[in-house]
Amino acid sequence: MPGVPPKPMLAMTGELPAGAGWAYEFKWDGIRALADLSGGRRHVYARSGVEITVAYPELAGLPAQVDNALLDGEVVLFGAAGQPSFTALAERMHVRESGRAARLAATLPVTYLIFDLLRLDGVDLTGHSWQQRRAALDGLGLAGPRWAVPPVFWDGPATYQAAGEHGLEGVMAKRIGSIYRPGTRSPDWVKVKLEVTGDFVVGGWRPGARRLGGLLVGVPRPDGRLTFRGRVGGGIGAALERELLRELEPLRAAGSPFAGDLPREDARTAVWVSPRVVVEVKYGQLTPDGRLRFPRVLRLRPDKPAEEVDDAG
Repeated sequence: MPGVPPKPMLAMTGELPAGAGWAYEFKWDGIRALADLSGGRRHVYARSGVEITVAYPELAGLPAQVDNALLDGEVVLFGAAGQPSFTALAERMHVRESGRAARLAATLPVTYLIFDLLRLDGVDLTGHSWQQRRAALDGLGLAGPRWAVPPVFWDGPATYQAAGEHGLEGVMAKRIGSIYRPGTRSPDWVKVKLEVTGDFVVGGWRPGARRLGGLLVGVPRPDGRLTFRGRVGGGIGAALERELLRELEPLRAAGSPFAGDLPREDARTAVWVSPRVVVEVKYGQLTPDGRLRFPRVLRLRPDKPAEEVDDAG
């Protein structure tokens, strides 16, 4: 059996870099996954290191001619319009019963989009440049019914424009000479989102006209408490409210998980929770005091641990 692979390299959020030293890929709205192909077996791992092979039986046929290799990529579920649907993927990602996973694979199949090669024929490639790893990956011919190697582009602005035209999440820019740094959020990889979004940890909620009038969100500090980023009430429809309450109710806590005192209008009647639930929020930048401007909730992020949330996005 293979060992648990290293944690994947992560990107910084930033402006689109330019110059001859950069390559560009589309940013796919799915879940990060490493695939270990060893001894004729295929094992798929989430970014946390948890094995998720059973959830995606359609990936069991990853090419047999490639062995003792470690792939990095994104598990994506394309909707009827041909665009990635994270909402549909959410139905797949926590399934651990093989029969149910097989039924869902028949009706909601995923595609594994492979964008990096970390090991080949037992040789560790993480110390090689992105350009060398990409050339080796392209040479494998990894095209299949439920997996593919998406294209690389060399014109950043054109790639960004195309991402918008196709309804994609954004662009990933990668420095072509950079090595792979497992578990590191590196400026050598830059994610450029078409929307200004970020992931935040829920520390509580405020009742309103409905049971959940607004979320109180923040980002983790080294001491385990949260830095307050504001109250988010927009974007919470009836279905999302039910999802949020299902996740948050069991996490009720006696006191606030935030560092320092919150403004009275935010803390009043607040229901506090242990800071474990992550949500993605769209907003119009931060105010000078570090609060989200015009925020609205986009979705839950069940694939992202709270401790991995930071202001880098």
